[in-house]
Amino acid sequence: MAEKHTILGGKVYVYQREGSPVWQCSTYLEGKNRRVSTKERSLGKAKDFAEDWYLQLRQMKSEGTLLSGPTFAQAAKRFTEEYEIMTEGERNPVYVQGHYGRLRNHLLPFFGKMGVKEITAGAVQDYRIFRLKNDTNFKPPSRSTMLHEIVTLRHVLKTALRQGWIDYVPDVSAPYSGSKKVTHRAWFSHEEYKKLYTATRENIKTAVSAYHKRLAEQLHDKILFMANTGIRPDEANWLEYRDVQIVEDDATGETILEIQVRGKRGVGYCKSTTGAVRPFERMMERNQPEPTDRLFPVDHKKQFNRILEEQDLKVDREGNRRTLYSLRHSYISFRLLEGADIYQIAKNCRTSVEMIEKHYAVHLKNSLDAAAINVRKKPFST
Repeated sequence: MAEKHTILGGKVYVYQREGSPVWQCSTYLEGKNRRVSTKERSLGKAKDFAEDWYLQLRQMKSEGTLLSGPTFAQAAKRFTEEYEIMTEGERNPVYVQGHYGRLRNHLLPFFGKMGVKEITAGAVQDYRIFRLKNDTNFKPPSRSTMLHEIVTLRHVLKTALRQGWIDYVPDVSAPYSGSKKVTHRAWFSHEEYKKLYTATRENIKTAVSAYHKRLAEQLHDKILFMANTGIRPDEANWLEYRDVQIVEDDATGETILEIQVRGKRGVGYCKSTTGAVRPFERMMERNQPEPTDRLFPVDHKKQFNRILEEQDLKVDREGNRRTLYSLRHSYISFRLLEGADIYQIAKNCRTSVEMIEKHYAVHLKNSLDAAAINVRKKPFST
């Protein structure tokens, strides 16, 4: 007959199965019988193991992880501990903080107490519906916002997979979604761009104080700088004066800016057109900066949007709202319309040829070779 002992006031049983020299232990906790092998042949060591095992189960019960294993909150904590260290120098700090903000504000309140094994494709869809219901005073998140949140969620689930807490990462792709309509990004035509910078120049003359005049001058130069470099608004905000050099370009013989850009993918490089040089020189003269000073310590969004509204430039003909990002789109569009090489534009803008082809195809007509497109084979002679 199998031998059986109790410990901890009868809460835990230590026993042997018939024909086995190894001791087992069991307990009843949270509505479930739980058993495990101690892998010990000595009764004393088996009792020590059983006591430690039971106390560990009690700890998991108090933390709420007993029924479902490690929680999403635990996986998120592990992710935040390792992500910044593992991507040091490869990801912009603002990009890293974006992941943490999405976890803190949206993902943890919804998934935090759930076990990572409970997060299925259905649970992710429930999250999408919850976010898109708009049952608060805030507008529902945009498609790109939801995409960023799902990317963060996938990062956490991959962390759980590496820890062995789940066997696979569930499918988190959005159901029912077909091919997305390709939209052209809001930009300024040459005429609209001229109207914009003419308005910002006039804005300097009508400034009511020295402080407002300085802001207006900075905005005017920022618009010219961005439209002649193609850098992103967040990249512009990170630029320091030591990142920019005025050089004579060997290939063209023109005076341009060489810029060391720090963005979401780390450090990249950019060569401007000649139109960016004079705005940069004016900022140098006006601000008398230290090398580590930011070029644009103010984002100018409100001032910029006010001028767009005043000039009836806020919305393009397709209903797309223009922002400071539209200056980057304008730079790319201008270069394409002038017949620049698409690969070189992609390199200079730290993006891919595929992204340019997708979002700026309306401007690619000048790069198409009609002779190559309309080639015909000579008919066979008879």
